[in-house]
Amino acid sequence: MLYYLYSYFDINIFKYLTFRAGLSFSMAFFLCVFLMPRFILWAKARKANQPISSFVPAHQCKTNTPTMGGSIFIASAVIASLLCVQLNNLFAILGIISLLVFGGIGARDDYMKIATKSNAGMNARTKMLLLFLSALGISLALYYGAGLTSDFYIPFVKTPLFSLSEYPVLMLAFWILVFLATSNAVNITDGLDGLASVPSICAIFTLCVFVYLAGNAEFGRYLFLPKVNAGELVVVGAGFIGALLGFLWYNCHPAQVFMGDSGSLSIGGFMAYMAIVSNNEVLLLVIGSIFVIETLSVMLQIGSYKARKKRIFLMAPIHHHFEQKGWAENKIIVRFWIIAILSNIIALLSIKVR
Repeated sequence: MLYYLYSYFDINIFKYLTFRAGLSFSMAFFLCVFLMPRFILWAKARKANQPISSFVPAHQCKTNTPTMGGSIFIASAVIASLLCVQLNNLFAILGIISLLVFGGIGARDDYMKIATKSNAGMNARTKMLLLFLSALGISLALYYGAGLTSDFYIPFVKTPLFSLSEYPVLMLAFWILVFLATSNAVNITDGLDGLASVPSICAIFTLCVFVYLAGNAEFGRYLFLPKVNAGELVVVGAGFIGALLGFLWYNCHPAQVFMGDSGSLSIGGFMAYMAIVSNNEVLLLVIGSIFVIETLSVMLQIGSYKARKKRIFLMAPIHHHFEQKGWAENKIIVRFWIIAILSNIIALLSIKVR
């Protein structure tokens, strides 16, 4: 909305993408910091608490912690984005839709957990079907609505290996896989206070850099990045980072509120969306290294137990393994944050080292 102040009143500063991105970040941060304590009081009064799995006895002390904090940082990010973004940019609008749709699926799951006082939540098949349909819808909108074409890039290589656009069905299937894998990976990681928040902030920041450079003709040409007119998506990404930072104020150990599936699925969906738009689907493995490690630990644990009736880790996901080994929760969280920061520095280096 603020962009149109430039158009109608010739307020030049609102023309600049970086200014509006900074404004979106600030608005979302302060809005989330303002709304979250009020939400916590409301949730506690209605006993909207996170059901804790009996398989994690060390976390039973967190039983009375409210969940669904993700709904507040989604709302903060969306409000800030709508105020600052150029509303005729389809990439930005689809980014906001990604936040709302994936967050909505997670909110339904959270509500069912609260209503049944169980950690089970929504039926797994129903949940995956909803995620699949959401991913399909957004992928179709990107291809047919926004006209996004995709090349298959790998990190540190300047030119694409091949063009996915020549195989539309394969391209859409690949995008759907990225959506499903990323949203579920973030969901798996969200198991300790603040554990998923900082890696998510780092990942979205890195993807914002790629989207900004790809949307800038001069930078994109110099760095051999695929040209995508999606610069306005940076405004949405900056707003989401601000909202997540505001949420972390209350989610850091010991957490006053959990993000719930409404938060983790929205983060994963939006992260996948930005990776697809910027042609960084493979680099996402580096950008989201913590999410990859956590997911692989679960896959290896299940595969090993089914094949050999033996466990590789004391407990999966891997953050619970370190808890079982006696590491303090804060130590696990901060060390995972460090890995996430280093991974994203490596990902950013790939912009130039190609």
